[in-house]
Amino acid sequence: MKDADKKRLLREMMFFRRFEDRTFEAYMERKVGGFLHLYSGQEAVATGVLEMANVGKGQENDYVITGYRDHIHAIKTGAQPREVMAELYGKETGSSKGRGGSMHIFDASQNFMGGYALVGQPFPLAAGLAMGAKHKGSGQIAICFLGDGANNQGTFHETLNMASVWELPVLFVCENNLYAIGTHIDRSTAVRDQYKRVCAYDMKASQHDGMDIDTVMEASKEAIDYVRKEQKPYFIEFMTYRYRGHSMSDAKGYRTKDEEEVWMERDPIRLYGDRLIEAGLVSKDDLKQWDKEIGDEIENDIIKFAEESPEPKVEDLNKYVLDDNPDPRWVGPLHK
Repeated sequence: MKDADKKRLLREMMFFRRFEDRTFEAYMERKVGGFLHLYSGQEAVATGVLEMANVGKGQENDYVITGYRDHIHAIKTGAQPREVMAELYGKETGSSKGRGGSMHIFDASQNFMGGYALVGQPFPLAAGLAMGAKHKGSGQIAICFLGDGANNQGTFHETLNMASVWELPVLFVCENNLYAIGTHIDRSTAVRDQYKRVCAYDMKASQHDGMDIDTVMEASKEAIDYVRKEQKPYFIEFMTYRYRGHSMSDAKGYRTKDEEEVWMERDPIRLYGDRLIEAGLVSKDDLKQWDKEIGDEIENDIIKFAEESPEPKVEDLNKYVLDDNPDPRWVGPLHK
C-alpha cells in the first residue's frame, strides 16, 4: 500500500471518530431524535474491510448492508457525510429524506443497501443481493456486517445454510464486540468464537484482530478475493470493542473499568497512528492539524448543512414511504 493511502486511512478513521463524537453532542443538544448507536472503537473493521472491496464507484460498487450501527459503513461505501448527518437530524436532504433516522441510513446510488433496526434482518437480504449479482454475472459481491448478538437469530442459520447450498458470493462480517446490548456473549452464546459455528454450513471462516487495520485489510483481501473468484460465501470474524454504550440510553453499568481500559489501550486510531509515526510518515503535529481540520469540516460544513436543511413537509408524510404508483388491485378498502 502506498504511503499516501496509509495516511488517508488514518485520517478517515480520525474523521469517523469525530463524526460519531459530534453526533453524540447533537443528540445531547436534542437535535438528533430517535435511537442512536455509535461506532466509536470499531473503526478499523468497516474502514479496513471496505477499503479492500469495490466501493467509491457508485452503482458499480459491491453491495453493502448492515445493522443499525451504520453511519460509518454508509460513508465508507460512498454516502455523503453531510447527507448522513442530515438524516440523523431528520431533514429532507438526508440520505433517506429524513424518514429513516440513525438506524435506517440508505443510499442506493452507492449500493449501500441500508442499515436495519431488526436484529438479523440483513442476513437474508444480503443473500438475495448476492444471488442477484451472481445471476447478472456482474462480478459484484454482497458484504453483510452484523454484530455477534445477531448470530443467535434464526435468520443467521437459515441464510448461512442456503448461501452455502446455493454458492452465493456473499461475505458475512461479524463485528464481535462481546456484547449484545448489555449481555456479555458468554452469558448468551455457547461458543464465544463465532467463526467456529460456521462449520455446520461447510463455509470457509476465520477470526482476526479487529482493532488493527493492517490485520483487517490483509484478512479481508483474502476473504473478498475468495468470494469474488470462487463465487462462494465466506464468514469472517473480527474481535473488536465499542467504547460507548449500546445506545444513548446505555450507561454501560454491565462493564468494568478494567475491561474498558484494556481495550482502550488497543484503540485502532492510536495503534495505527503510532505505527505511522514510527515509520516517519506522520508526526504528532500532523495529527493535531488533521484533528483541527476534521473538526472544522464537520462543524462548518456537515453540521451546518444539516441544521440549515429543511424539515420534511407534513403533507409529504407518506412520500418515499408508500409506493407512489401502487398496484391498483391493492388500492381502496379491503372489503367492498
